[in-house]
Amino acid sequence: MSGKVTLVGAGPGDPGLLTVKGLRALEGAEVVVYDRLVSPAVLALIPPNARRIDVGKEASRHPVPQGRINQILLEEAQAGHNVVRLKGGDPFVFGRGGEELQVLAQAGVDFAEVPGITSAIAAAAYGGIPVTHRDCASSLHIITGHAKEGAELRIDFEALVRARGTLVFLMGVTALPVIVKGLLEAGMAPDTPAAMVERGTLPGQRRCGAPLAALPDRAAEMGIHSPAIIIVGGVCALAEELCWFQRLPLYGKRILVTRPGDRAGTLSEKLRDLGADVVEFPCIRTEAVSPCPAMEAALERLPEYEWLGFTSAAGVDAFWNCLRGMGKDARALGNVKLAVIGAATGRALEAHGLTADLVPVVYDAPHMGEALAKAAAGRVLLLRAEEGSSDLTDALAAAGVAFDDIAVYRTIYDNPHSAELREELEAGGFDFVTFTSASTVKGFVSAVGGDADFSRFTGLCIGKQTAGEAEKHHISVKTAAKAAIDALVELALEK
Repeated sequence: MSGKVTLVGAGPGDPGLLTVKGLRALEGAEVVVYDRLVSPAVLALIPPNARRIDVGKEASRHPVPQGRINQILLEEAQAGHNVVRLKGGDPFVFGRGGEELQVLAQAGVDFAEVPGITSAIAAAAYGGIPVTHRDCASSLHIITGHAKEGAELRIDFEALVRARGTLVFLMGVTALPVIVKGLLEAGMAPDTPAAMVERGTLPGQRRCGAPLAALPDRAAEMGIHSPAIIIVGGVCALAEELCWFQRLPLYGKRILVTRPGDRAGTLSEKLRDLGADVVEFPCIRTEAVSPCPAMEAALERLPEYEWLGFTSAAGVDAFWNCLRGMGKDARALGNVKLAVIGAATGRALEAHGLTADLVPVVYDAPHMGEALAKAAAGRVLLLRAEEGSSDLTDALAAAGVAFDDIAVYRTIYDNPHSAELREELEAGGFDFVTFTSASTVKGFVSAVGGDADFSRFTGLCIGKQTAGEAEKHHISVKTAAKAAIDALVELALEK
């Protein structure tokens, strides 16, 4: 049975600019064939079970020939796979998307196309340049600045000058002197506002602005490299006034997020929205204890408990999966009250239509133990990690509260040692590293090596226990005022 190929425009780099339809296609992919210009943040959205095929580079570091890419798409679809062909920007704007779909159509392979946001518009916008404006330009012209190997650019510069609109050249960094020369010789004024936007929409974005005649020299001074777009026209004069992206409070800051991959999204998104360059490096993962006879036995006698306590979303997930596996649902809780360690765990409960009865003022084990010890008159059931903090159970025991403490998931430290990450850390490649638990600290240290130089960054810690673990490894820390993601973000914003 033949599969299907969906051609998806990944946008210019910012993962927030991937369309909803493009994301849905990606989430259902069995095979993803992607290009060099697809940003790492977008690649991180590929499902872990999908097979990746990088056609931007081969082992020899040369681009994969277009003919071979076409063949890969055919082979994977004809093998019955659901294939996503992921291309930077929009596939039909100088992306050879039409050529690839023609090959599929001629072979009778089912296909679809999901447009992407082109860098011609997005990179300009992130550089503070509207591509049209009633006072400056009423038309937009997008031109490729790239010719076939060995051929000269074939651009009708005179027609472009007569159009009097905004000109955007894609893939034109190498040809910049030729483009500027062609426009000037065709009669465009040397003082026409012009700009280049390098790595548009990404945290490392830079804008180079100058009168048209001076743009090549200015770009050379700044060391502008591909990927970058060239913009020519009166709208470029608005860049300083309308610049917004490079004024975001965390612009220029590089932050490593160590949170487990399936839970990193919220923190990463908040930091990116503030302009940070976020690198996700999950240092731990959780694995349910399965089978878990102790939890099953406890759930069979749930009415005997007054309180059910969770210290993480992973515990909530393990509980819910076990409950459903036993053929039960929320009605099995009866009058049992629910306690959670913090807001994130509370949201995990709310996803199942349940609201926590107890959330400690400070989101950590000692305060949860203290709060439960005061509230509980009957028996407490704790469903948490194998290496759960004893501070919680010590508080209950000291108050004479009966409890059952059951390990329902374990923390796995299996991220391989990363020499590349270690080198980047020791070279000062990150301003901050975020830690949302003591486990993420342990996983991070395990991954990069305990003898690494941790003096080149500041650890942003979600609580005192997390900070204490980081300090054991001589990491300079800042501790959030509250054990919550928003408080962790506030730390990054502090001067």
